[in-house]
Amino acid sequence: MTNERPITDWLPITKKEVEKRGWDELDIILISGDAYVDHPSFGTAVIARIMEDEGFKVGIVPQPNWKDDLRDFKKLGKPKYFFGVTAGCMDSMVNHYTANKRLRSTDAYTPGGEAGFRPDYPTIVYSNILKEIFPDVPVLIGGIEASLRRVTHYDYWQDKLVPSILVDSKADLLVYGMGEQPLREMLRLVKKGVSFDSLHTLKQVAFLQNKEDELPKNKVWETVEMASHEECLEDKIKYASNFKIVEVESNKWQANRIIQHVGDQTLVINPPYKTMTENEIDKTFDLPYTRLPHPKYNKRGAIPAYDMIKFSINMHRGCFGGCSFCTISAHQGKFIASRSEKSILAEVELVADHPEFKGYISDLGGPSANMYKMKGKVEEICARCSSPSCIHPVICSNLDTSHKPMTALYKKVDANPRIKKAFVGSGVRYDLLVDDFNKNNDDGNHDEYIEQLVTRHVSGRLKVAPEHTSDATLRVMRKPSFKYFHKFKEKYDSICEKHGLQKQQLIPYFISSHPGCEEEDMANLAAETKDMGFQLEQVQDFMPTPMTVAEVIYYTGVHPYTLKPIKTVKTKEEKLNQNKYFFWYKRENREWIRQRLQKANRPELIEKLLGDQHGGGGSKPVPKWLEDRRKKSR
Repeated sequence: MTNERPITDWLPITKKEVEKRGWDELDIILISGDAYVDHPSFGTAVIARIMEDEGFKVGIVPQPNWKDDLRDFKKLGKPKYFFGVTAGCMDSMVNHYTANKRLRSTDAYTPGGEAGFRPDYPTIVYSNILKEIFPDVPVLIGGIEASLRRVTHYDYWQDKLVPSILVDSKADLLVYGMGEQPLREMLRLVKKGVSFDSLHTLKQVAFLQNKEDELPKNKVWETVEMASHEECLEDKIKYASNFKIVEVESNKWQANRIIQHVGDQTLVINPPYKTMTENEIDKTFDLPYTRLPHPKYNKRGAIPAYDMIKFSINMHRGCFGGCSFCTISAHQGKFIASRSEKSILAEVELVADHPEFKGYISDLGGPSANMYKMKGKVEEICARCSSPSCIHPVICSNLDTSHKPMTALYKKVDANPRIKKAFVGSGVRYDLLVDDFNKNNDDGNHDEYIEQLVTRHVSGRLKVAPEHTSDATLRVMRKPSFKYFHKFKEKYDSICEKHGLQKQQLIPYFISSHPGCEEEDMANLAAETKDMGFQLEQVQDFMPTPMTVAEVIYYTGVHPYTLKPIKTVKTKEEKLNQNKYFFWYKRENREWIRQRLQKANRPELIEKLLGDQHGGGGSKPVPKWLEDRRKKSR
């Protein structure tokens, strides 16, 4: 398939490929922890194509060997301007380890799904290697790993506070968030001969400078100073207070510059750009990607992350949910950047051109499937807002949550004769479709959307994420009451029954061990979801990732906004105990659950979960639907 295209359709990853383009040297070299897939869902490809679009000669070194003589770091030579370093599309530690810190056996961003092709903390490892080999060449770091570690943060895997990743990486500059806007401006300045040291007034970058040096001048920005790294090490409350500053400033359109002292240096974080316009985001997605992995991987096996998205289309970026455990808004922003219909429909044609395409789009979505085109009704109100969520604890009255643009777009994709089905594989934010929670349904846009979604775009299973059943835990999560999930399920079931789609499953996602969740809450969750007819599969144990409210609570024991204590389970045993309740239907868990609930004096939960009280009350017959599902899972 890929052999039909000339190798010069991809950006070069070897010296031979550089020479085939007739280049003597490269302007910029990117080092990535992921395999090179030339597709707009892969950050390295996006950044490289933007650099190419700005007129630069770019090469990529994907997954370099950091254990040998380091020849991979030298093979493309020395770039004219700088090196760019990214760990890849995932934080490397989330990529490598489970919530219980067990090493994963696979890597979705490597050919054959093979693990071991990147180090822990590749941003730090790669940057240090480059600084040793090429001490006079600037290093720019970016991507989700760098972005979420830009200030003092708790590292779950080392179980300690660590300073900004700029300290350990020795990089010259960090771009945080989605990097297109600062990158394009940076490239234009570099092309004019502006030195790397003079880029410290760019928006959405962070850097270190000597503590005694004056801050770069900017008449527009106010500066907010946070507690130093050393103060955070001494006082967890100061660390918690720091987080609130970072989150608030990250969610503003007119944000302040943030500084934090680290040893004899000062960390400077410049304000972010305003959310990308439709034209800006279209420009990123419309670049000339081959949409294929580099041919060098042909004999090494499929890249799982690519196989998952090769027939999918990303309609927008950002998420205004602000969930406590999630990094999407921290990295992509809470304001939605939506592509134009024209750009999306053009990508539908490109997907249909793929030689393996059989007529089925796997996902027409985004971080949250149903936030396309949603934004503030009055921009001036958004400009003054610093709330971390637009829908918690209630939906902002200024937020336009109409689903009509999505419904119209789905119908246009459906009308394409080359498309048999376009599925929505991303998680749907179900609370936006419940009238009691989201009052914006006077024109019936919720009903029209959900009817279109359920009847035309569900591939047998619709994914939603209530995350928990306990309202107390849900408040900590910044999620709505579970009662709204009940109401959504009623609406979903009604539509399925109306159209004869009873076999179409609703798949809820849940989290155990989240801050604010106790073992009894998990038992209640198991009982309530069982009563609703669910045998849970899509579940996960909480993992405290940097730059999230939940991570701060996990480490400090207090909520960063109120500084009030919140209980969190931490030991491996406690976490496993909570997780077991998800799997009440497994024979090996039944006796353990019975004993735990007897100890807690909760006989009614034993009855609900296990069907008996072990010596009293008898047992209820197992419903046929549950027995059939159990047989399938054995």
